[in-house]
Amino acid sequence: MKFRGHETFFIRKGWLTKGMKYVKRHPDVFVSKEEKPMDVLGIGNNMVKSLRYWMQAVGITKEPTHGKRVQQFTLLGELIYRYDRYLEEQGTLCLLQYKLASNKDEATAWYFFFNEFQMLEFTKDDFIKGLKNYVMMQDGDTSVADRSYQDDFSCIINTYISRSKSNRQQVSPENNIACPLGELGLLDYASQDKIIYRKTMVQPQMISPYIALAIILLQNGDAQEVSLDTLLHAPKSIGRAFNLDMTVLMHLLKQLEQLGEVEIVRTAGLDVVHIMTEYTAQECIEHYYQDILKE
Repeated sequence: MKFRGHETFFIRKGWLTKGMKYVKRHPDVFVSKEEKPMDVLGIGNNMVKSLRYWMQAVGITKEPTHGKRVQQFTLLGELIYRYDRYLEEQGTLCLLQYKLASNKDEATAWYFFFNEFQMLEFTKDDFIKGLKNYVMMQDGDTSVADRSYQDDFSCIINTYISRSKSNRQQVSPENNIACPLGELGLLDYASQDKIIYRKTMVQPQMISPYIALAIILLQNGDAQEVSLDTLLHAPKSIGRAFNLDMTVLMHLLKQLEQLGEVEIVRTAGLDVVHIMTEYTAQECIEHYYQDILKE
């Protein structure tokens, strides 16, 4: 489990693009002794630490567990760098969101928020109390500081709700730095005093069929059959990562069924999906990007 790896900074627009650019050139950009990372990346020391963390938390890069801590692209990172390094496509944002929401080890608060936290409307205290209980139940750890829980909560809010929406008076248009994942619309205010928050569902058109299929394959591996309940409610599922309900999930699955990639079976008491595709998750992602290039 990991908390506050972000150094209180949410992902700024342009950060991941900058990170990919320099990791491609210099895999040791974050740990180089010859060139200071702050000078190369043009950001402060804590921001360098934050960017290094976020690159791994969203599944773009990985570091070895021993030896020199250089960064290298994951398979997903290679595809994003090749096809959408400026993060302009909604499918890319969906992939980053899924990786972040399912990253229990590096982004524990995000994992808890999307996979374990059942409240649709909640306060800050509700979330922190729930996260503390979750950590206790998992490994009995009581050493995590309250400040870490609070900072993770604030970072989650700033990831999905723009600062201009949370406090218009303190954010000028020139300084309105938003997180790209906010475009997915997964969180909003439920009260005018902005004390109560609400999980909100992504718009179905934002998840293209082959991105949905890639996520289903990432969740279920080589399984040729998966229940609708698993797709909707299981940890690390597409349903959890995007706050889906059954109606939207069925909409996505029917699109895939029309493409011949899955078969939905809801007869004889069964509520399952047969995975018929010959694609791997990586091939689904590449298919998505190739379709965009054709358009």
